[in-house]
Amino acid sequence: MSELINRREFIQASATGAGAVLLVGHLAGRSAMAGGGAEWPPRMPAVKIYKVYVGRTGGIYLSRPTEEINKFEKYLANLEQKLGDVKFIGGDVVPPAKVNEVAAKLTDADGILMFHLSGHGGGAPAMGKLIDVGLPTAVFTQPFSGHGWMYFPQWQKAGKKVVLLPSSDWGELDRVVSLMRVAPHLRRTRILVVRGPRGTAAACSAEQVKEKLGVEMIPITVDETLEAHKAVDIKDAEAEAERYWISKAKKIVEPPREEIINSARFYLAMKNLMVKNRAQAVTSSNCMGAPAKGCLTFSKLNDLGLVGACEGDMDSTLTMLIFQYAFGIPGFISDPVFDTASNALIHFHCTSATKMTGMDSKRLPFTIRTQSDSERGVSLDVEMPIGQVVTCAKFINLDTMLISTGKIFKVTHDELGCRTQFWTKVADARKMFLNWGAGILQGGTMALLHRDIFFGDHLRNIKNLGILMGFNVVEEG
Repeated sequence: MSELINRREFIQASATGAGAVLLVGHLAGRSAMAGGGAEWPPRMPAVKIYKVYVGRTGGIYLSRPTEEINKFEKYLANLEQKLGDVKFIGGDVVPPAKVNEVAAKLTDADGILMFHLSGHGGGAPAMGKLIDVGLPTAVFTQPFSGHGWMYFPQWQKAGKKVVLLPSSDWGELDRVVSLMRVAPHLRRTRILVVRGPRGTAAACSAEQVKEKLGVEMIPITVDETLEAHKAVDIKDAEAEAERYWISKAKKIVEPPREEIINSARFYLAMKNLMVKNRAQAVTSSNCMGAPAKGCLTFSKLNDLGLVGACEGDMDSTLTMLIFQYAFGIPGFISDPVFDTASNALIHFHCTSATKMTGMDSKRLPFTIRTQSDSERGVSLDVEMPIGQVVTCAKFINLDTMLISTGKIFKVTHDELGCRTQFWTKVADARKMFLNWGAGILQGGTMALLHRDIFFGDHLRNIKNLGILMGFNVVEEG
């Protein structure tokens, strides 16, 4: 098989002889999206961000010495290498460069990163002209860079796509540049949709999804998945099952080995369909049917930095893509319930990634079980870490991100719930229960119920992403 694995897994697989594995090299950075041909996982082309320095340096402007620009250039070069899917272009200094000439150079850029070096307001008009080009923009201004910052908030109030960073923390650059990758990557994204999408009306419309986000939905029939499954050599499926699942599990409770191999075969089938169609994500409303349940397939795709979403949930698929592109982490689609006595929002489902902090991270402990509702197929009980802060989110109607945060305080294995279960403390469980959907989410069970869980507190960054992309952010609860 031609599949990306990390060096540790390659050495282990070679030593144990657990299948033929070809190491095709690490992905550059944490994003693993796009590309063409048989590249797996597919990669996205680099996002181009135009850098501009505004304000004079040296002389009487000693708050920002001349060498400050060189420091920024070095920092951005390192950031470019770290992210792997970003290319910084430009580098004009205004003045002496004329702002109209700089604006004319932005046609090939995906975003603008401006550094306010100095000035008491004279640079604001020039910066405003660049912001008016309409590209997602970030403005970084350090303390003692003059008083021009007074004019900056008016851009956001006017609805401009500009994130303001008045900070001495250069790490803010890392975070905002990561966010600026999302929209360009979405425009190059293709999603395989097996047996049709489910969710909000807007998310289920291929035309609206393409128009609003640039994402292309590729319809796939169940018969196509059956044929792809048959085409996979059983020996390849055995090697995949042994290497990635059987040899790594804490234990196997119900499923026989043959069932695990069948699920691994389905993963390889979906992989082949994704390679053929140059896709970065798949969602299926047939994930409970033949030829195998999709739990292991989606788990593996999410481990690889791609997206696999169950039950045809397009809103969740888009949410997971957004977080993967922004933060390099997978999501856990949850069927949540409340316990107000514990001030808890409880999350559970039968599909979970095992690399919840990113594709280069250590796998979480997991037990292989059946899918709980049917007591058939293969599913995972993944042990989530106590004390982990999480973000609960869902991108709905193509225009709004519902979001909240919590902290994992308990892991359970209740037979009434799906296999992976964890309890999170939230700010006010009763208020969240009564305000579920924030009064704007409508539809059937699929739209109303599912939420996507991500490790880390991403509230502030998602608010900034909403500014850059033009969507609303609503705190739920």
